[in-house]
Amino acid sequence: MTTSTVTAVTLDTAGVRGRPWWSIPPRWRNPIGIAGLVIVVLTIVVAIFAPVIAPYDPDAQDNTRLLSPSAANLMGTDELGRDTFSRIVFGARVSLQVGVISVLIALVIGATLGITAGYVGGTMDSLLMRFTDVLFAFPGLVLAIVISGLLGASRTNAMIAIGIVYAPAFARVIRGSVLSVMSEPYVESGRVIGATGPRLVQQYLLPNILAPLIVMATVYLSSAILSEAALSFLGLGTQPPEPSWGGMLNLARTYMEISPWMAIFPGLAIMIVVLGFNFLGDGLRDVLDPRLRER
Repeated sequence: MTTSTVTAVTLDTAGVRGRPWWSIPPRWRNPIGIAGLVIVVLTIVVAIFAPVIAPYDPDAQDNTRLLSPSAANLMGTDELGRDTFSRIVFGARVSLQVGVISVLIALVIGATLGITAGYVGGTMDSLLMRFTDVLFAFPGLVLAIVISGLLGASRTNAMIAIGIVYAPAFARVIRGSVLSVMSEPYVESGRVIGATGPRLVQQYLLPNILAPLIVMATVYLSSAILSEAALSFLGLGTQPPEPSWGGMLNLARTYMEISPWMAIFPGLAIMIVVLGFNFLGDGLRDVLDPRLRER
């Protein structure tokens, strides 16, 4: 080994040893994405440990009605004397549950439609895409209201309605990704060696369309939380007395002049969580999209 080689190895080793273990690769240093991740993680922690964090039972009517924020009631109380802070903390559980399950429903339906349309092609592709076009013709919130109204007012039906509304968007994106992957040489190589349809989908298609799916799922989580709040505001989502941010806004309308805190804090909770998921989605897009990464 020459002197120059030894020097190069020594410098390289010194560089590795000198790098702190917590250092982040440059492409992951995305301030917006990190801010979104912090908000999302904090929201999840609040939802999981809600019984520990909340100072009162969210349904207990033990306080004076319409109190302003104070040391005893950080965000005041509502029209029944319930602690607003405790109800917002427990409402995080509802929002996250509805958001995650709704997006999973949309992902399953959309992936089934998109993969089938992109892989089979032909008449099947045309029929499935025209079906998604019909669903796209309706405003999303209006369609969710119609479906929730037909199924009945409940949190479960709201999740189903939101999942159906967002499924066409997933189907369209997944179909485009499948068509792009199907033109790659490694898919043809898989066919040559005798890979069947299910094996092609499992080994070649799904791993190569995960990046856009992760980004879409993260972004649509925020939209699902907003839709749940809208449905609960209209009385078609989570039903009282269970705490829901949209339902709390609905109850606060009557008392806006004498107790604006009833509307301000649930509105802030919705805004912060939605911003967090949007920031996280933007950060993941910047990291996972190879075209943006090259720039």
